[in-house]
Amino acid sequence: MQSNPPDRSLGAFLRSHRERLSPAALGLPAGARRRTPRLRREELAQLAGLSPTWLTWAEQGRAVALSADALARLADALRLSAAERRYLFDLAGRRDPRQPLRADAASPLLLASVNAVRHPAYLLDRQWTALAANAAARRLFAGWLDRRATERNLLRFMFLEPVARMLVNDWPHRAARLVAEFRPHSAAFADQPPTRELIDALRTASTDFARLWSAQDVQERDGGRRLFNHPARGQLAFDQLTLAPAGAPGMLLVMLLPATDSTAPAP
Repeated sequence: MQSNPPDRSLGAFLRSHRERLSPAALGLPAGARRRTPRLRREELAQLAGLSPTWLTWAEQGRAVALSADALARLADALRLSAAERRYLFDLAGRRDPRQPLRADAASPLLLASVNAVRHPAYLLDRQWTALAANAAARRLFAGWLDRRATERNLLRFMFLEPVARMLVNDWPHRAARLVAEFRPHSAAFADQPPTRELIDALRTASTDFARLWSAQDVQERDGGRRLFNHPARGQLAFDQLTLAPAGAPGMLLVMLLPATDSTAPAP
């Protein structure tokens, strides 16, 4: 059986950024007999406290053990920017140990963008608590986003508020999807107290959540048709669009746009 070719994306990235550096820029002597003005693998390995053989294999795309600590030292030695550092850890499939423990605050512009949308829109933080919601969303999600709500967390509303089971069409399916979508979204923050406390509290308070969380299902939050049984407006149909704003890690901007097909009820 023929083996799959190695993934060379990580190696190409490391080699490209190593070759951009000169020894002088890092305070290393140039040397009279130096054959290349670029930083050598041996020099980068020494700066990062790594084995030259390990770095050679990594640049060649071979299967090597890439620990988060080794990647962090390598990123420092290469003087990577924040975006380059994130890309390095994404390529290696590792979590950056320097990832901030707390979510960045939503910018005023991001909060204002919610009210700029005509149709229902809301902004979720890492734990899927609503940071902002426009008037259309508050009218739709009575009991969650309106003034009567005491808890603005989407998961708590979905599993702990009886009104959610009446509002959300096909609640069992939607609840299962919500948990399966939250699992991969929360993976990067699972060790942080707010996320861990939320999951533990929901597992204790809701047998449905505990069962679905134990199922270990994972799905992308890819939008799609959303149906609601509104107490005052009847059946409503929307197409959901979810965006991940740049510069706000973990936050989600959710918009519910009128259903596009002619057979769906008009909101």
